[in-house]
Amino acid sequence: MVIQFHKYQGTGNDFVMIDNRDLKFDKSDLLLIGRLCDRRFGVGADGVILIENHPELDFEMIYFNPDGSQSLCGNGSRCAVMFAKSLGIIDNETEFLAIDGVHSAFIDEDEVHLLMNDVAEHELIGNDFLINTGSPHYIKYVPNAHDIDVVQTGRDIRYSDRFKEDGVNVNFIEECPNNSLVIRTYERGVENETLSCGTGCTAAALSFALKGAESPIRLNAVGGELQVSFNQEGDIFKDIYLIGPAEKVFEGVIEL
Repeated sequence: MVIQFHKYQGTGNDFVMIDNRDLKFDKSDLLLIGRLCDRRFGVGADGVILIENHPELDFEMIYFNPDGSQSLCGNGSRCAVMFAKSLGIIDNETEFLAIDGVHSAFIDEDEVHLLMNDVAEHELIGNDFLINTGSPHYIKYVPNAHDIDVVQTGRDIRYSDRFKEDGVNVNFIEECPNNSLVIRTYERGVENETLSCGTGCTAAALSFALKGAESPIRLNAVGGELQVSFNQEGDIFKDIYLIGPAEKVFEGVIEL
């Protein structure tokens, strides 16, 4: 099988993008998904994203983690918007379908502003937070994020009795001056640290707001900077935007 692909990244979170409007890519072949994501035997990525037609919206984004599982991916969604523009599907504004429902977004120069779904449910676990922003995120505040063994500590939480069945993403957060955070993330499905996580940055920003911070909040991930803006009504968050760059790295073909 010969597959034409495009490689995109959003603050170091990288994706194999495939134009599947002709439906030739077999979405049920999860081994193929894993092979494409393999950094030694495939293209190498944190996930695979398919762009397909939708009868009412601009397009549908179908996202796969390397293990074949599906969830919302914030950075992947921003990259999908840029990819859709390059395909001529959209101009600078769009409405599209993702696994958690309809999203809108707009492009401002090299940045994509992605509207996330409202968030009303969150849980305090000791001093930590559990917030679902399309994917479930465990938020743990630490004195120094750079000192954390993200893989081991993240894996301990992800495979703990409470979360081992469905999994959870684990974010380690360090508070910084000027309404900003340092964030490092262990992602389920990837089962490793990623350079950035859009839904994780969103969850971290909302947890910071629950601690008293105001919108917008800057997040310094390993792969770059993102920003989250929102309106807060008590413990309910609306008009949540994940904002950051999304760039094409290269394109090619691979035979598998």
